[in-house]
Amino acid sequence: MPVRDAVSEDLEEICALIEEHAVYENHDLKLDRAELGGHLFGPDPKAWVLIATPPGEPTTVAGFAFCSWNFSTWEGRPGIWLDDLFVRPAYRRHGLGGELLGELRRRTTGRVEWDMQAGNEKAEAFYAQLGAEPVPGWIRYRWRP
Repeated sequence: MPVRDAVSEDLEEICALIEEHAVYENHDLKLDRAELGGHLFGPDPKAWVLIATPPGEPTTVAGFAFCSWNFSTWEGRPGIWLDDLFVRPAYRRHGLGGELLGELRRRTTGRVEWDMQAGNEKAEAFYAQLGAEPVPGWIRYRWRP
């Protein structure tokens, strides 16, 4: 199986993927490894991660999906918020992104939602190929601490 749940021993690899993703999308990054570990694997986890491994290479981490649960009052059910989906360039075009998203779909009867950076035409084409659509009429707002 090329997709599995992350365990605490994956923390360094998860942090490396987050760092690589930030560089790929040219984002500033503030990452505290210990704090992230607590949020993922502590007594009251706030998020979870799926790890993608290439076929035949179960110890190689090729990508990840970083997620948390959300809830839709309009649908009356939980869904999944996908904060990050990243597959390392050497492992792209092998279906791992689709495997990660497929696993998320299997884990909820609710919505799976995410943001995409404007202008990312490759991601837009990939999501459209999977049948995902942009959400018209909605603008995301954010409060920062």
